[in-house]
Amino acid sequence: MTEEAHSSTHPPLPPTTEDLQFTWLRLLRSRRVGPATFYRLLSQHGSAQNALTALPKMARSAGIKGYEICPAEAVDAEMEVAKAAKARLLCFGTPEYPAALAQMKDPPPALWAIGDLDMLNRPMIAVVGARNASSLGIRMARALAHDLGAKGYKVVSGLARGVDTAAHDGSLVSGTVAVLAGGVDVIYPAENARLADQIREKGVLLSEQPMGLPPKARHFPKRNRIIAGLAQAVVVVEAAAKSGTLITARDALDMGREVLAVPGHPFDARASGCNMLIREGAQLVRNAEDVITALPTPPHVTLRSEPADTRGTSAAQSAKEVLAHLPSPPPQRRSLRETAALHQQVLARLGPSPTPEDQLLRDLAIAPRELSTVLTELELDGSVDRLPGGLLSRPVVRKDD
Repeated sequence: MTEEAHSSTHPPLPPTTEDLQFTWLRLLRSRRVGPATFYRLLSQHGSAQNALTALPKMARSAGIKGYEICPAEAVDAEMEVAKAAKARLLCFGTPEYPAALAQMKDPPPALWAIGDLDMLNRPMIAVVGARNASSLGIRMARALAHDLGAKGYKVVSGLARGVDTAAHDGSLVSGTVAVLAGGVDVIYPAENARLADQIREKGVLLSEQPMGLPPKARHFPKRNRIIAGLAQAVVVVEAAAKSGTLITARDALDMGREVLAVPGHPFDARASGCNMLIREGAQLVRNAEDVITALPTPPHVTLRSEPADTRGTSAAQSAKEVLAHLPSPPPQRRSLRETAALHQQVLARLGPSPTPEDQLLRDLAIAPRELSTVLTELELDGSVDRLPGGLLSRPVVRKDD
């Protein structure tokens, strides 16, 4: 499983064979390698295989003891489970990868999908909301999803109880996409198993997590970010003032997506988040027409042109652009003492509150490619968390990796 090395000015192409997909997945499943680190390693080392070879040495040079890359057997097992579940691996830059996600900053390098993959490149609208939704909220979500589907849009949600379930149910006939917090083959909550079976037949189940992984609390914000990234607009039906649904709305705003909300009674805590969004400028939604008038793209068009005889898609172009802007490796090595000192300088300027990477760059007054390597080392060590939007923070509690 070898790959040619490419310079950082000619970014590596997306994986087009099973062997190349294997190395991408193995790198991505290695400890402390998230999307931002993954793309940085590809840029620095030219290929996933080269990055896998370099990771243990990088960890040692950073003073990290006992670092091991993801075992090949674990990736083999994951791919076997995926084959049995009829899941497809969608790697960033390949024609099957959702074009809307390719526009995100640090998009998921790989996704598992089950169902009609063509649906992932149709215009989508997210319908999300409270798990403990009211009967009126359930009716509204189901009606909105049904009517938006009838107008040609695909509805995306998170397969949770309440509003999400109603949204998927209302759009089953027209097509719906369920983004899971755990593995694409692990249905949560279990009561939605029958609905998930219907989505497999008439829509798409999607996840960036490994096959067979039960969802944990820390996975849901990542799921919400994918929901926001897939959609042209996010419609919030019911949400408390502090809820995961508002994280999805915030992600959508950060990505330049439309955010709309269904108003609710001021005395109903389940509507407080929606009312707050409307007060802050979100468009009020009464029906599907209110949503459609806020959107720029007609529903009956694909998000990219994909001739049958070419692989030159917008997603592939986006992959090249993202990788091309990542920094190249530093020209010289640092001693262990210099490395430790630089690590301390970075960590001294970071806390639990997010700090922009460009601010850190200005504070330290070092070359961008030097900071890039230091951040990679600290991410591998678990000392730094990378957040969407180019933000960095120190982890508050790290009970498990």
